[in-house]
Amino acid sequence: MTWRRWVLAGGAAAVVAIVVAAVVVVWGGSSPEQPAADGAAADDPGAVATRFLAAFGQGDANAAAALTDDPRAAALTLGDARRGLAPESVSARLRQVTPGAARATASFQVAWTLAAGRVWSYDNTLDLVSVDGHWLVHWSPAVVHPKLRAGRVLAVRTPAGRTAVADRNGRPVLTWQAGGPQPVAPQAAGLLTPALQRTATERSPGGWSVVSTDPDGAAPETLFGQGEVEATPLTTTLSLPTQAAAQRAVDSAGAPAMLVAIQPSTGDLLAVAQNAAAGTGPSALNGLYAPGSTFKIVTAAALLESGTATADTVAGCPATARIGQRTIPNDDQFAYPPLPLHSAFAHSCNTTFAQLASALPADALATAASRFGLNADFTVPGITTETGKVVASANSAEQVESAIGQGTVQASPFGLALMAATVARGGAVTPRLWQELATQVNTGYQAPPAPVIAALRTMMREVVTGGTATGLRGAGDVHGKTGTAQFGDGSRANGWFAGYRDDVAFAVLLVGADSSKPAVDVSSVFLNGLG
Repeated sequence: MTWRRWVLAGGAAAVVAIVVAAVVVVWGGSSPEQPAADGAAADDPGAVATRFLAAFGQGDANAAAALTDDPRAAALTLGDARRGLAPESVSARLRQVTPGAARATASFQVAWTLAAGRVWSYDNTLDLVSVDGHWLVHWSPAVVHPKLRAGRVLAVRTPAGRTAVADRNGRPVLTWQAGGPQPVAPQAAGLLTPALQRTATERSPGGWSVVSTDPDGAAPETLFGQGEVEATPLTTTLSLPTQAAAQRAVDSAGAPAMLVAIQPSTGDLLAVAQNAAAGTGPSALNGLYAPGSTFKIVTAAALLESGTATADTVAGCPATARIGQRTIPNDDQFAYPPLPLHSAFAHSCNTTFAQLASALPADALATAASRFGLNADFTVPGITTETGKVVASANSAEQVESAIGQGTVQASPFGLALMAATVARGGAVTPRLWQELATQVNTGYQAPPAPVIAALRTMMREVVTGGTATGLRGAGDVHGKTGTAQFGDGSRANGWFAGYRDDVAFAVLLVGADSSKPAVDVSSVFLNGLG
């Protein structure tokens, strides 16, 4: 019998090659070079095995079944196998035929290409019988695979449809799909979706298996497998309800808006949101901006800890103040008679804080900023974060500008949320995005002393009850600080609010809002959305 190469095409399916790869015994007196003239070679066991494997590889269940001694059962099983595995291509190679007078055996190898990088191959054997002078494949489900039994079907199992990433309460955020981990809803994780996808993919075992099951999928028996199919999902610290509230809040803004929320007690990132106007880059996590008067939290801490002032120290709040080479104005040049520091904080008197801070050492504000994490550095798996940058003042002009969150002082929404979380907790906070993956602390920090924290909490509450954030009085026990920071040529300003309620600390930035009021409004939408 000659060696034969079969090349078969099945619709859009890949080319299937069926190769007779072993010399078989020649039946009917033909030579290996030429088939027998009477066609007997076409009905010898090797020829029947070759035709069967060709039809099997092509996916022609009826043609293959017609070469068996039980065509009906064979057609059903072969069709079920093809549907269950849905291969991209199949190759089957005849290896050797062992002849006999009425029975013969043929060994062969099958390779199912189920998807890119997923090939299932194995050796198997055909039994052939002579029936009324014709050779047929003796049918058994074991023809498809040695372990396949009657009443069972084949299936491929992957993590598809399973949860890839769950939120802190076990709700699915991403599920495994053909293209990798995909969000369960377009805004489920918002800005953090790419980070969650990357991390899940990096840690994916890429598992898949071929199983034999009952028709209803029960009692699976694994015939082949690579990696883990039942992979345990990663758990992010995000809260889907909090994330949804944050996204609704920034979407309500009329300017580019960002919001970051952190749980002070754990450091868990609860939400990170930006609206479309803020772009797709993670500016909420690592964009650096002048923090404006939100930085008065730091300046107040420096004044309190150094003993320069207490919360009750009375100081002037003129419309403008000339300090060295700098003239510092209040927003809209408002003025108050001399008032306690806590009231100056609530009303955001730039002139008060600039005058008091001018007497501090050059490194006092940088040192105080570090106590709130604004010079800290973390490696959070999956994301890149920047908290801020505050350095020692080079001169008196820088000192007074830094005191009101302008000049060289920079912070991100993430950094100001960390600052607010530090006040709420009364200690350093290590942010994290995953329950299973630890955050690496590259540069840590130590929070201000407890008396300073206590004073700040009282002052931040007064901002809401009788200061610049009275728009949040109906949102519960909110503590915080507003801020407006000029940028560019000074004709425009960003609006900020940083604060906390209960165990949720957050920061809101509206780029080019020219006032802190829109940031307070977005904060109100966020907090009211939490319930």
